[in-house]
Amino acid sequence: MKNASIGIIALLVMSVFAQVASSTPPNERQARPSPDWLTRGVIYQVWLRTFTPEGTLKAAANRLAEVADLGATVVYLSPVQLQDDDPRPEFWSPRQQKSPNADPRNPYRVKDYDRIDPEYGTETDLQEFVAKAHKHGLRVLMDVVYHHTGPTCVLLKHPEFFQLDAEGKPAINQWNFLRLNLESPRLREYLTENMIHWVKECGVDGFRCDVSGAVPLDFWEAARERLDRVRSDLVILAEGLRADDQVKAFDINYSFAWYHALRDVLTGRQPAEAIVQLWEKQHGSVPRGARFIRYTDNHDIDRSLTLFGERGVRAASVLHFTIDGVPFLYNGQEIGDTTPQDLYHHWPINWEAGGLPRQKALLIFLKTLIELRRNETALTAGSVEWLKNDRPDSVLSFRRRTADSEILSVVNLSNRAVKVRITFPEPTRWSYDTLIDDGAKAETDDSGALLHVTGFGYFVAKRK
Repeated sequence: MKNASIGIIALLVMSVFAQVASSTPPNERQARPSPDWLTRGVIYQVWLRTFTPEGTLKAAANRLAEVADLGATVVYLSPVQLQDDDPRPEFWSPRQQKSPNADPRNPYRVKDYDRIDPEYGTETDLQEFVAKAHKHGLRVLMDVVYHHTGPTCVLLKHPEFFQLDAEGKPAINQWNFLRLNLESPRLREYLTENMIHWVKECGVDGFRCDVSGAVPLDFWEAARERLDRVRSDLVILAEGLRADDQVKAFDINYSFAWYHALRDVLTGRQPAEAIVQLWEKQHGSVPRGARFIRYTDNHDIDRSLTLFGERGVRAASVLHFTIDGVPFLYNGQEIGDTTPQDLYHHWPINWEAGGLPRQKALLIFLKTLIELRRNETALTAGSVEWLKNDRPDSVLSFRRRTADSEILSVVNLSNRAVKVRITFPEPTRWSYDTLIDDGAKAETDDSGALLHVTGFGYFVAKRK
């Protein structure tokens, strides 16, 4: 009886702690710890239909050496599970309906979660892809799509696995896909086991979770608890942003708002200070230490080179490799590829163009940024301190600091040359060694520095 009473008391105490934790605002909590291979890493997305002419896992595996040579450390692999090939356009996404290719096979419209699509290869090919990635020092995140399926999904034999409309038919979401019912315990168990399978049998190092914010958070939290028992160093990337995502479930989030704000600044629709305001708002609403990917390209948006031009892309890249978060590159971005974006067509990247002068220069530039981030601990572990400047319409200025290191970053996000005074909050003797710049010149005094920066120019320096 005494032991039983102790057990009851323990359960009550745990319940109280759980209630207190759940009522604590996310920004007063700490983000879950994540492995160094993420926090110090660089993510590289492989979209199989463009990465090689063959579009297969085998062919992609043969290009992983180039990804490693670039300096990327994490490969995010686009969906490879069996795609639904139903030809009825009413079950195609609006984007799919507009595609000139008219291919019913959408990587984000899954038919069978347990099979690799023959278009890409076999499960053995996935195992070999992951093994070769590991040989090159690369980790692999596998894309999973657990919010919706295609109209002939094998799971339709379990009607309770789907949300139903007023007529009792599977409900359709905004992309014309069938919505899964994540309230079903059996479906939750099935999908969790699906993730565990890819970890155990294929060695993947984690997942990128499509439309994660539309899937109940408690599903991801329970699945993460199971996955952590399989491997403690997995990483899970959320394609979405809930304030408490990183308390238990996820290691890192997308930040659509960051990309949209940066796009508006680079195209002159918003002042540069909008980026600072967004950063402060986001960091005031998420757990301490929360992480975001920083990107200008992925499979859902137009190529940054066509939107911002080469100099705009370089300025954005300097920002993303010196601000907090994890830089994210999309295949072909390193050579300025402008192949049209169509998820339903095989338009391979022209890798041979990488030897041309401008493309080669961009590749060297990105390698330099990756090496800089790898060598300077302040850029991966340092605090962010925004510094005031007198050109907030055009220029971002901030410091990254650890106890023994400080990096200054100044980026002009306008196409106009500017003279900008950076103001430090304390009397500061100018004593910086330039790490990377674009012809910036500094006139210094005890209150700060007057920098001459070209349009879309930048200046990154380390305190001596």
